[in-house]
Amino acid sequence: MSDPEPKKTPLHAEHLASKGRMVPFAGYELPVQYAGLVEEHKAVRSAAGLFDVSHMGELLLKGSEAGAVVNELITNDASKLVDGQALYTCACNERGTILDDLIVYRKAADSWLVVCNASNRDKMVAHFEAASKGRCAFTDASDDTALIALQGPQALAVAGRVGGEALAALKSFHFADAVLGGVACTASRTGYTGEDGLEVFCAPNDAPALWRALLGSGAVPAGLGARDTLRLEARLSLYGNDIDETTNPLEAGLAWVVKLDKPKFLGKEALVEIKERGLPRRLVGFEVTGRGIARHGYPLQDTAGAVIGTCTSGSPGPTVGKNIGLGYVPAALSAIGSKLVVDCRGRLAEAVVVKTPFYKRAS
Repeated sequence: MSDPEPKKTPLHAEHLASKGRMVPFAGYELPVQYAGLVEEHKAVRSAAGLFDVSHMGELLLKGSEAGAVVNELITNDASKLVDGQALYTCACNERGTILDDLIVYRKAADSWLVVCNASNRDKMVAHFEAASKGRCAFTDASDDTALIALQGPQALAVAGRVGGEALAALKSFHFADAVLGGVACTASRTGYTGEDGLEVFCAPNDAPALWRALLGSGAVPAGLGARDTLRLEARLSLYGNDIDETTNPLEAGLAWVVKLDKPKFLGKEALVEIKERGLPRRLVGFEVTGRGIARHGYPLQDTAGAVIGTCTSGSPGPTVGKNIGLGYVPAALSAIGSKLVVDCRGRLAEAVVVKTPFYKRAS
């Protein structure tokens, strides 16, 4: 049985016009690069890059109990949000392992938006829809929503040149309605690159005009390749690599989005038990000091040659100028300075656990 034809985002024609190299990703055909991964990565770090993230899932919950439903399904505490504010969180199952990582937006007390990963859309739709039954209205708005990420130190200036001057006053993880390039949209000061910037929601039919306006204002198109190296340098987790249903947020370094003092949420009891028992392993960042590039799936060894873990993400870091990676290792080897060895397809490369994020922008 052949794989289904990849879906196309509303910006597919724009990618082809910009000579984007298209690849299948999470059920969609998306650009992996345009001019080149390193060039696009550096453009985001130094100026402004534009990403098509319309493949992400958007779930809407409305009604007086919508906020309560959302809060019962996430590890962070949405009850602290005010209108126009968002938060990053995980959603766990009863075992305390990660169903998905999400951004939750409070539009109003009775109106909530949850953005999930494209690869988990069906799972999270079913999860939130089941919890909403009899309590609030639920809509999968993914196909009716386009999402464009404008990222980099010049991102707000780019948006300002097409009508978004007021967005410069937005605080991190806050959002507001705007008109950019003549397109009505909602802009959120969030992102997945380690840089300042916006993620902009609009109607699918309006996405090409918005994309062209932002490119015309100084942004450069960037693909999945640069998005991956940017988020790795910033030590942002990728679902399916660094986190999944076999990992819990405590060992993944996401304890800061787990509020165990909340009255209840799915997975709380398991996470309390995991914390009390102690973590046998942790997700660490490492720098390859020997000759080799760590890649997803490469075995990690201790200095005696025993396999003790797996690289979950790895690549050269264009900004930091080093080969870097993430991986789960025993807690005893998780301290900064611990020595590791990466099996790069038979070539053994020395590595050392380092402080993360590998890159942090100047505040």
